[in-house]
Amino acid sequence: MSAHTAQALEQLLHHDIPLTRDMGVKVIDWQDHSLRLHLPLAPNVNHKSTLFGGSLYCGAVLAGWGWLHLRLREAGITDGHIVIQDGQISYPLPVRGDAVAVCQAPLPASWERFLATYQRRGRARLALHTFIHEQASEAAAVRFVGQFVVHR
Repeated sequence: MSAHTAQALEQLLHHDIPLTRDMGVKVIDWQDHSLRLHLPLAPNVNHKSTLFGGSLYCGAVLAGWGWLHLRLREAGITDGHIVIQDGQISYPLPVRGDAVAVCQAPLPASWERFLATYQRRGRARLALHTFIHEQASEAAAVRFVGQFVVHR
């Protein structure tokens, strides 16, 4: 991803979802249809000196939202409004330091079905998976599945 694309997504997040500024969310990269966001501990710390569960949930949703935003732009779709419809999250490990939220591409068939439905109906739903790990570890501390809806 170009530095310009990362900066543009980060500015969009900070403008359209002001909470992301206070959370300190940064776009790390967009490669091979995988989006990575940085979630710093300091502005999201809880009383146990770990990353607050609500901030982790927000980070997981934001990674999915950002992934879908970028992927739609790549597909030439700029008239869609993205919303989260439903989300399930689990927190198998505490996050004791800065974290990385990663949203990876769904199966190609799911993406193609989503695009076809959106083009036909002007509304479509897509399940996206996000995991969050500490910067110093690849172990998934958070697992999230979100149902995102895009409508004209």
